[in-house]
Amino acid sequence: MLLPPRRYRRVALILSAICVFLIYRFWSHDSRPRYEPLPHEQERGIPRPECPPLPGMEDVLVVMKTGVTEALDKVPVHFQTSFRCVPNYVIFSDFEEDIAGVRVRDALRNMDPEVKRTIPDFDIYNRIQKMGRDGLGGGDFADEANSAIGKPNNPGWKLDKWKFLPMVQETLKYKSDAKWYVFMEADTYFFWPNLLAWLKTFDHNKPLYIGTETQIADVIFAHGGSGFIVSNPAMQLAANEYATRTSELNTYTDHHWAGDCVLGKVLSDTGVGLYYSWPLLQNSNLGELDEFNTDLYRKPWCFPAIALHHLTNEDIKDLWQFERQRWLYLGKTLLLHGEIFIERILPELRSYRDNWDNLAGGDPKATDVSFEDCHDLCESVSTCTQFALEDGKCFIGKGPKLGIPKQGTQSGWLMGRIQKLVAESKTCSKPQFS
Repeated sequence: MLLPPRRYRRVALILSAICVFLIYRFWSHDSRPRYEPLPHEQERGIPRPECPPLPGMEDVLVVMKTGVTEALDKVPVHFQTSFRCVPNYVIFSDFEEDIAGVRVRDALRNMDPEVKRTIPDFDIYNRIQKMGRDGLGGGDFADEANSAIGKPNNPGWKLDKWKFLPMVQETLKYKSDAKWYVFMEADTYFFWPNLLAWLKTFDHNKPLYIGTETQIADVIFAHGGSGFIVSNPAMQLAANEYATRTSELNTYTDHHWAGDCVLGKVLSDTGVGLYYSWPLLQNSNLGELDEFNTDLYRKPWCFPAIALHHLTNEDIKDLWQFERQRWLYLGKTLLLHGEIFIERILPELRSYRDNWDNLAGGDPKATDVSFEDCHDLCESVSTCTQFALEDGKCFIGKGPKLGIPKQGTQSGWLMGRIQKLVAESKTCSKPQFS
């Protein structure tokens, strides 16, 4: 029997909505989760504007720190993703240039010329000031594995520590009246609705310094890559401290290796201690998250996810599409770590995944074993939820992680135990912020 035209249209709309939801909920398991833009979204009659409500974002200045060797590769993706709904942002580097029509500013331009002339860390800086990008050599782009003291043989990394204190002063010159200054790097992604909900729990009139706690020697500071937040009064204190102790602090920076630690010390010297932010601000990417972690002072599950780090351009695009579709199709803005696990991580876990490392980590629990043996070993340990086999070595892990692609490695998860962990995790009646 043929349906009347009006009922036919109604059924078609319902079926279309169901299809969209199923595509959103059950994406491909063949590779890392990818969110592709939906075509002709305006023609689909989406009732919501592209940007979610961001009350208070007008009072925030987002400050991105980058460098000449990475800026062209890592900065442009933010203009089409994470910065699309941000009214106020500024980008600082060690080289002034336009990227995709946006001015990138030199954080070091007003530093003491004698420091820039005599300290070897500024070799790359002086070359690009004279020759532009033609002054860069192949060695400037050579990557180096991070060590306990960073990347001491990487020219751009050695220069990076000098940006933090001048960048505070240059930021205030750019915009002195923001209530909050949010510092990030180009491989960091912020969930802005979560950030604004969190900032409502603080008083911007107080000198505040908020970030993921890290320590070098006796200095506790906010890890720069995880992102950190400084209130206006704290920014003023840091800028004034650097202005009055410039020579001393330049010497201190010269003998240090981490600029974020230098900034933390300066703020501490002014009486502004660090407010600990883990797990809201993460020094991890999606594959590294352990949402069931109970080894630290907080379990992430009911905390909002505010920032992730160590992201590729594709990771940033994926997170933006994920967040965007949650808003456009489901009307959701707040995102908890537990929801990240259920919506983004859990659908990618299975009993077997080839060429994949789930980061079970630790020392191998057995050698010269098969994948099945490794599975059985994990199953014999009551707290094990995942296992990986690499070159015959079996690794097992407690907290289920998504992991990363890795040729030659096989991974598996005990899905029954993971489903039980999810079922036993408490329902979040409201987000936790502290």
